[in-house]
Amino acid sequence: MQVNVEDLSSVKKILHVEIPEDVVTREIDNAYKELRKTAKIKGFRPGKAPRQVLERHYKKDVNADISSRLIQESFADAATEQNLNIVGSPQIDPPELEYKQPYRYDATVEIRPELADIAFKDLPLKKNIYAVQDEEIAAQLKMLQKNLTRQVPIEETRPVQEGDFVLMDYEGFKEGEPFEATQKTENYTLKVGEAQIAKSLDEGLVGMNLEEEKAITVTFPEDHENADLAGQEITFQVSLKEIRKEVVPEIDDEFAKNFGVFETLDALKAEIVKNLTEGYEKRVDQELNEQIFSALIAQSDFEVPDTMVDYELDMIVSEAERSFSYHNMNMDEIGLTHESLREKYRDTAVKQVKRLLILGKIIEQESLSLSDEEVDQGMADMAASFNQPTEGIRKFYEESPDKLEYFKHTLLEKRAIDLIIKTSKIEEVEAEVVQDTEE
Repeated sequence: MQVNVEDLSSVKKILHVEIPEDVVTREIDNAYKELRKTAKIKGFRPGKAPRQVLERHYKKDVNADISSRLIQESFADAATEQNLNIVGSPQIDPPELEYKQPYRYDATVEIRPELADIAFKDLPLKKNIYAVQDEEIAAQLKMLQKNLTRQVPIEETRPVQEGDFVLMDYEGFKEGEPFEATQKTENYTLKVGEAQIAKSLDEGLVGMNLEEEKAITVTFPEDHENADLAGQEITFQVSLKEIRKEVVPEIDDEFAKNFGVFETLDALKAEIVKNLTEGYEKRVDQELNEQIFSALIAQSDFEVPDTMVDYELDMIVSEAERSFSYHNMNMDEIGLTHESLREKYRDTAVKQVKRLLILGKIIEQESLSLSDEEVDQGMADMAASFNQPTEGIRKFYEESPDKLEYFKHTLLEKRAIDLIIKTSKIEEVEAEVVQDTEE
């Protein structure tokens, strides 16, 4: 067998493979010998059909079977012979097989890039130090307070005032006929004065009494956000069912007891501080990682195989699509397609592949390894994060050697990142936290 390698790029090659004529001839002859024993051809007894007749009936199938087998066997040998670390599947368009002729085919392959040693030590990194602010704690408490806020019917007998919440049924009519964009709606809650539907509707609600019915005419502006309502004059038939007020709980010890194990407000605040601190720790890790790989990718100029990029893209796009589905968002309605997502996230996928290759190289050049105890600890940490028993995690990986190897490699990647950070020049700076305030 002869193999020549044509370079298309540093990570893309064409293998020109030639299988000798004597091998091809022997394979074809043996195939017809075996076929003669079992072939059933009209006019011939089993095992007596001439070769020419067998070829007339079975040549296409025989050649396809032999060429497939020759490619499968020779390609593996060719890759080994050329010491190619192939990723993904080869692209092969099998040519026709000819008797007493050598068999030649081309295989386009992608290979894992060979990286030079990574100079990862003494990287200048900036580590932001975050401190939980009182404003953050207050914002978290306010959010919890909002979740516990409820509406109750007012106790006194009076008409609707601005700021009230009303429960009502309504239906909108245009020129006396029901209008599709304002179809009959029951048990609709509205805060008077916030113009949820229209300011003039709110103005018409002020002064209404319980169980009163009223016609309120609304003229929507030409630039209304709902095109179906823009410029329309709609008469709303409104039936008032309840006038409500908001009951906002005080933020005190009793408030804290609504959240399970907390007996005091201080205990709830301590838990908020703990959660915010953990969030900042993750943020610091993410910021350091971003700095590390921006620097290492900038200093390492290498191509990456499309196969690896496509694999990362598949995962990124699938996660994005799952997220849209979870939030009941229709991709078509917001102008996104599967293809546009792949285009949007391709650069992200390329950076992720480079990140993985750089970590793999550091693991190799530093001869990083794991002890059994470290693997066990990694499983215990995972079990704790998922609130699952460690034995269940261990059994899952023991039943799947490939997944176990992937898990071990993930632990080694973490070890490599820790090593990079340990050997870097880190400047700690006090981070400025900008808080969003929601009223």
